Amino acid sequence: MKRLSPLQTTFLSSGFSIVISFSVILSLAVLFLSACSSDSALKTEENQARVSDTRQSESQQREKSDEIPESVKKLFPDAQSFVKQRKELSQSAIESIEKDTGTKLASKEHYAYLAFTTKDGKRTQIGAATILNVEGKEIIIVYESKDGMPTVKEIHAKDVPKAFLDQFIGKNHDSKIKFGEDIKAKGADERQAKAITQAVRVDVLTMEALYGKPHTH
Repeated sequence: MKRLSPLQTTFLSSGFSIVISFSVILSLAVLFLSACSSDSALKTEENQARVSDTRQSESQQREKSDEIPESVKKLFPDAQSFVKQRKELSQSAIESIEKDTGTKLASKEHYAYLAFTTKDGKRTQIGAATILNVEGKEIIIVYESKDGMPTVKEIHAKDVPKAFLDQFIGKNHDSKIKFGEDIKAKGADERQAKAITQAVRVDVLTMEALYGKPHTH
């Protein structure tokens, strides 16, 4: 058998090393391309997720906007956005309101529509509204904050005398709101007027309990 010269042995060893090195490089290249492909797929999934989240957020905003009655929107022409706020009265607040009004509350839940404007990137609340259903009438009360107290700014109801409704303007939880004393019928159906007065009194106290700032008399 013919023996290889040292030069030939060195050449073959070098060739073998080159083959191994090329195989290693090829393997690394495959791994790199695979990683890039995975990274690209991951980024694609992330982008799709962002698009999905954006669409979902826009959809939720439209749904929230749809929750605001047009009758409320019309009362805040300067508002750029609204929030339908759901809050619950505490047991102590319920007991206090029921004792003060002599009315049994049907639910501890309360809904208010908060109106906002945005200027220089800052959102500011400009008022709130609540909707009451009394004796088949929809009563909309618009509140503003005075000294930290939700105070009646406007009150609207179809086919109810304005003279009767205007008596509630400026009322807050410190005000006396009692039919026959502080509030008169003034052309409204007496039974209906009495029911509206009681409902407004309950709502005013509820708004104070949920949104009023603590204060002393």
